[in-house]
Amino acid sequence: MPMATPRSEPPPPPQPCTPLLADQNYVVLSPPSCSHSQRRRTTILATTLILTLLAATFSAFVLWPSDPSLKIVRLRLNKVQVHTRPRVTIDVSMSVTIKVQNVDVYAMDYEALEVAVGYRGRRLGQATFQQGYVRALGSSYLDAEVEFNEVGVFSDVVLLLEDLAKGTVPFDTVTEVQGRLGFLVFQFPLQARVSCEVMVNTVNQTIFRHNCYE
Repeated sequence: MPMATPRSEPPPPPQPCTPLLADQNYVVLSPPSCSHSQRRRTTILATTLILTLLAATFSAFVLWPSDPSLKIVRLRLNKVQVHTRPRVTIDVSMSVTIKVQNVDVYAMDYEALEVAVGYRGRRLGQATFQQGYVRALGSSYLDAEVEFNEVGVFSDVVLLLEDLAKGTVPFDTVTEVQGRLGFLVFQFPLQARVSCEVMVNTVNQTIFRHNCYE
């Protein structure tokens, strides 16, 4: 008996595509485009700002006032003498050449230059000299004579007599300058100082060693 062949059913008809509705709660934003001209303007602005800051820093470094520099160029002993009657006193005479150097870009007027001489930390006396002028980025030399007569050393009599017995007496000198730096309508006060330790030979009346520092 012949077998019955099953009939295949035709495939279902294709369903029409239903378009998806866009969700109204979402907004798609496209990233802004950065044009070449915008990048160039940003680079120029950043470069200009950096150069301006560098120029301002350099100008402040150059134009900001600095204190002058003092240097003892020459120091010579003219006389040192100790008197024991009626009381112990000392006479000191020195010649000193001082170099005042102006490191600023403006001229400097110094109002007073003072040289003081001391013995073992005690000031024996001081001398003040006239006003002066130093041009911008220049220097000026001043020759000064410092002389003190019959200065009492009551508190250091024993030490002074011991130094005289050795033939060497230690002195110290302090040189100070005070001035003003003029820039347009502004005035800037300036001050400089240099100290020296001086060893004097009382036998031949000479300075055999001195050490200066600022």
